[in-house]
Amino acid sequence: MTALDDLTLEHVWEVLEAVPDPEIPVVSIRELGILRDVRRGTNETLEIVVTPTYSGCPAMYQIAEDIGAALNAAGFTKYRIETVLAPAWTTDWMTKAAREKLKQYGIAPPMGNCGSNEHAPQERPLRFVPRIVDKPACPRCGSLHTERLAQFGSTACKALYRCMDCREPFDYFKPY
Repeated sequence: MTALDDLTLEHVWEVLEAVPDPEIPVVSIRELGILRDVRRGTNETLEIVVTPTYSGCPAMYQIAEDIGAALNAAGFTKYRIETVLAPAWTTDWMTKAAREKLKQYGIAPPMGNCGSNEHAPQERPLRFVPRIVDKPACPRCGSLHTERLAQFGSTACKALYRCMDCREPFDYFKPY
């Protein structure tokens, strides 16, 4: 590997764009916002910075292995994968393309945004009553006539819903 110039770093971003999330393979770790940074380290070593969707995410080991395999296949052998927990991952980091891919895959994407912005902290009002949350649209038929069956779906970051019109169950990627 030659000097880590901007072109090389851009190529690494492209290589890692193809690394799928192991739990939702239709979206990449970059589209989900898990891949936070690719930068120059010391001694011509690449530093790959990732943030898990939550601190106990069981897929992080597999994500690190997949990143390593992609980098090795592209000819990059000197790299270090760094997991950072702060700022905490938020669904606001998901790309618009990722949200659409989730919907096409049968997972209702998170609605709206959480209002997070890692560069501009903001004040938030305290709420002493449960927040009213709109029900997600069914990713299959588009109906808003849905009900939550369980707070947790196939993974901790999703809830299980059912469409009352087409009667199909579906996961909803919870916003946080």
